[in-house]
Amino acid sequence: MKEKHLKLKENKKIALVYRIHSPEAVRVAKKVVEKLRSKRIKVFTAPEQKQLDGTTMLISSNELKEMSLVIVLGGDGTYLRAVRLLKGHQVPILGFNMGYLGFLTAHSVDDVFATIDETLKNKMVIHSRSRIHTSVKLKTGRRLSFDALNDVVIERGSFSQLISTGVYFDKNYVNHIKADGVIISSPTGSTAYNLAAGGPLLHPEVKALVLTPVAPHSLTTRPLIFPDDKKIVMKLDQQTATAHLIIDGQKVLELSQDDEVTISRCEMDHIMIRRAGHNFFELLKEKLKFGDRYASGT
Repeated sequence: MKEKHLKLKENKKIALVYRIHSPEAVRVAKKVVEKLRSKRIKVFTAPEQKQLDGTTMLISSNELKEMSLVIVLGGDGTYLRAVRLLKGHQVPILGFNMGYLGFLTAHSVDDVFATIDETLKNKMVIHSRSRIHTSVKLKTGRRLSFDALNDVVIERGSFSQLISTGVYFDKNYVNHIKADGVIISSPTGSTAYNLAAGGPLLHPEVKALVLTPVAPHSLTTRPLIFPDDKKIVMKLDQQTATAHLIIDGQKVLELSQDDEVTISRCEMDHIMIRRAGHNFFELLKEKLKFGDRYASGT
């Protein structure tokens, strides 16, 4: 696929999202502010964090849609917080890793200023990543919706019972799952909880969703990969006392029997920024020692 270069507007506005409880992230964020202001760029602090000196504080997520770029300093959790704040607006995110693995925050913070310079010179490329739309129909008739970049999880609630749900795809019955939980992951999220639960890795450009059971009751219950142009529906049955709906690691709702969860691809993709020539498989080798036969012995 031909790479598409990022083209920032002349009147640049850049917002910062940083790892809140990390003094080092705050220190680097302050340096980034100085760097951007020296180039006469308007710098903003994103909502839900302490205002950085020399920046304008954004009060609401809605103001973020006016930004040219969002810079993230932290781990993948910080990156996902930035995605949530954007609420689907296609503002590109440039992430620097100050956490653990850093699949989303793929750029080294050691090169933060050089990478920012490349970005401002429009040398970086755009990567579109599919997101997951979740629609919930409660038995009360109430309807809610949520969006995720990585994954949607239905896991058992406060009681010890497993969740019990029927799975349907394109209105066709697929199977019945009894498990500690069910993960529905995007290709981007396939390297996260999905992988830890034994699910497959998906290349980010694959147009698919993967459903992975967590500790299933039956050994014949295995991960399934679905095309993302149709809907996956899960109907919780009477054997489910309570369950939690978790969106990108955040618990958002309690579910119970007869509630229905519908999963589909979002209409709008997420835009992330990478260096030209970025290679997904090299990232796997770097972060997971993918294909390294000696990795387990080191």
